[in-house]
Amino acid sequence: MREELKSVDPAAQSLLKVAAQKKIETSFDRAERLKPCPIGHQGACCKMCHMGPCRLVGKEDEAMGVCGASLPVVTARNFARMVAAGTAAHSDHARDLANTLLAVARGEAKDFQIKDVRKLNRVAGYLGINVEGKSVNETAEKVALKFLEQFGQQRGELAYLGRAPKKRQEIWKKLGIAPRAIDREVVEMMHRTTMGVDQEANNIMLGAMRASLADGWGGSMMGTDISDILFGTPKPVKSKASLDVFKEDHVNLVVHGHEPSFAEMLVVASEDKELEAYAKSKGAKGVNLVGMCCTANEILVRHGIPTAGGFLQQELGIITGMVEAMVVDVQCIMPAIGELSKKYHTKVITTTNKGKMKDAIHIEYDEHHGLDLAKKVVRLAIDNFPNRKKEDVSPANVKPADMIAGFSHEYIEYMQGGLYRGSFRPLNDAIIAGRIRGVVGLAGCNNPRICQDSMHNFLARELIKNDVLVVQTGCSAHASAKAGYMTPEMALENAGKGLREVCEAIGIPPILHLGSCVDNSRILTIASAIAEEGGLGDDIGGLPAVGIAPEWMSEKAIAIGTYFAASGVPIIFGAGSPVAASKTLKDIMENKWWDMVTAGFYFEEDPGKILELTLKLIDTAREKLKIRKYEPGRFGTERVLMDMAARRAASFATPHGENV
Repeated sequence: MREELKSVDPAAQSLLKVAAQKKIETSFDRAERLKPCPIGHQGACCKMCHMGPCRLVGKEDEAMGVCGASLPVVTARNFARMVAAGTAAHSDHARDLANTLLAVARGEAKDFQIKDVRKLNRVAGYLGINVEGKSVNETAEKVALKFLEQFGQQRGELAYLGRAPKKRQEIWKKLGIAPRAIDREVVEMMHRTTMGVDQEANNIMLGAMRASLADGWGGSMMGTDISDILFGTPKPVKSKASLDVFKEDHVNLVVHGHEPSFAEMLVVASEDKELEAYAKSKGAKGVNLVGMCCTANEILVRHGIPTAGGFLQQELGIITGMVEAMVVDVQCIMPAIGELSKKYHTKVITTTNKGKMKDAIHIEYDEHHGLDLAKKVVRLAIDNFPNRKKEDVSPANVKPADMIAGFSHEYIEYMQGGLYRGSFRPLNDAIIAGRIRGVVGLAGCNNPRICQDSMHNFLARELIKNDVLVVQTGCSAHASAKAGYMTPEMALENAGKGLREVCEAIGIPPILHLGSCVDNSRILTIASAIAEEGGLGDDIGGLPAVGIAPEWMSEKAIAIGTYFAASGVPIIFGAGSPVAASKTLKDIMENKWWDMVTAGFYFEEDPGKILELTLKLIDTAREKLKIRKYEPGRFGTERVLMDMAARRAASFATPHGENV
């Protein structure tokens, strides 16, 4: 029963029982044992200087630190620093990819190539780069250099802000929150929240919005686009999800973290015929590459590599006793896996100087020698296969769920109108007619203080029942995948009538897997395309759309939520509020932000109340847009996007009455 309270994933429950039997402590156990500090948890602890830490307790208008900082200021500074850290994480990811793109363009990273020239040219257009008369590599070099310039430019604004609707750009300029350079916004946010600088809570939060926009419309969007250019823009692929994607008769190699470059090389190396033969010489039938966390999503959406799950699965993967090697890079890597690996034969391999770990092997990744290093790692995993102990093997015995993943912005556009007539018109029409009530971006992490996947799965189920199209990224997408929610059949069985008809017509699931956590930027570009298509206003703000991170834990999630709110999408987070200590800050985010950016940021722990608030926000947006009131099962007349054959078959009357 204890395991059922920790996770709704049957495979996780099975392996938690194994951990309990073997007296192995996991993050789930530590979350029970280590209670969060109630003061710091709510944002009321200031540790910005050595006069503290100061714990601000008591009445809000009386509580203050040694320096005199008020509770709203302290809470705002803590929140803003989380935004800065999250922006730094996603943007550093993009910087590495931009340097890889530059090396590829200059012929210095010969194991990579430009996989999507169409996307490269499209991105060049966003950046104002003329591609006429240029080779692919010449264009790629200019794009890479322009991207790198975005980190430290001293004048102007981020180039990608131009991808947002004009009205949204005007809001950012009016508020003075249009980001200039990515690094500048992170540095300024850290400066402004240092002791003795910015002493006004609302002004600090405006700075937090600007820093977050440098993530959403900067680092994350750049990271997504460069990955598409180098590794291919995702399109739907079939795969499987579960902790039981490990194979007892194969060498199991796990890639875990967030950066896709080395993972791409590991995909190639794991399919190498010589290494396959080498694995057989060690008694294995081959090499089984498995993904975990957001690196999993990167290779899933492009290659269909099966996923073992998200953040809270990493210890459980090792506890299966079948993992020969776990290759990690950056972000969301638990230090505990190093110690845990010593109880099994698993080798943990770190690959970047930014993230080393005790009890791990370090093999430094370098894009100039990517494939050679990948083969070295695969060979190490193969050599470890004979060390697997039969008595340690503990499969979860839960059949992996089928799934469809890989719904990029470009594919969603393509599936509604074809290669040359791609459009968001059918989606807009379905929303206007009430077949689709609205759209929800369901994203974010898992948190061991919440029953794993419980809120993700509850909201996904209930939203599609209410005709809400769900798009997912990150660990949230893993939750739906493991639960079997990412197949077209799911729409037939569980979606509301209107959403089901739309999904049947297009041939998609009611829950679309958009990729990793940096790929939340795809939601921004989709929202922009919906606004620009017409019929639903002229801005992202006001669309019947909501973003939810019900089980969040990372600073990256805070940055993501803030840039969505600043872009006009109302945001709801579960898992407790880091600003709960200050009623003033809560009021700023839930109320004053509506006046400034036409969206609010809410924290709500009850999943039923999250659902209720989400549907209320969607229906209110529909009412303000003056489109058809949503009524289950009743739809308005839709405009039909016809192909050329349908147009030729139709009879049209001219103003003079002639048929043509």
